[in-house]
Amino acid sequence: MTPQDARAPQDAMTPQDARAPQDASTRQEAMTPQDLVIRMLPPFAGWLALAALALPGGSPLRGAAVAAFLAVGPGAALVGLCGPALRARRAEGPVERRHADFERHSDLLERLMLAVLLSVGAAMLVATVLIAAHAFSGDRVLLTLTLLTTLAGFCPRLRASPPTPGAAPGTAPRTRKGSTL
Repeated sequence: MTPQDARAPQDAMTPQDARAPQDASTRQEAMTPQDLVIRMLPPFAGWLALAALALPGGSPLRGAAVAAFLAVGPGAALVGLCGPALRARRAEGPVERRHADFERHSDLLERLMLAVLLSVGAAMLVATVLIAAHAFSGDRVLLTLTLLTTLAGFCPRLRASPPTPGAAPGTAPRTRKGSTL
């Protein structure tokens, strides 16, 4: 047997086989350029709002850029960070009147409302900390939120919790989404 014959089975592997993970738990989704652009939109909006501070004080463009970022930016970055964990459990609608797109629309509305509420909460928290430190200004709040949003944009996404042992794959979780149990 020649050294080339010994390598033959290894050379016969396709590039996909060589890249295939050994275990399903170690598998991670590859980030596409589109995913990267979507993840970087909230930080970009924050840096755009900071750049808009150079505009005159009464400029409607300045106010719109800052208000849009403060209303949705930090929360959108946090929701994007938790996206896989949020998508692990789908919404359940009333059985009698189930619409075909109920789950999709309900999940989108949930993520939008969560983004707005997290943004407002983050702005209040940052402002409170800066007030307590006697360093409050609107520019500092915007800069801090932009830095935190950028950090959240670069963090790895949270994974969904593994299914409970003994549960069949693809089965619904024991509790409904939004349940207190």
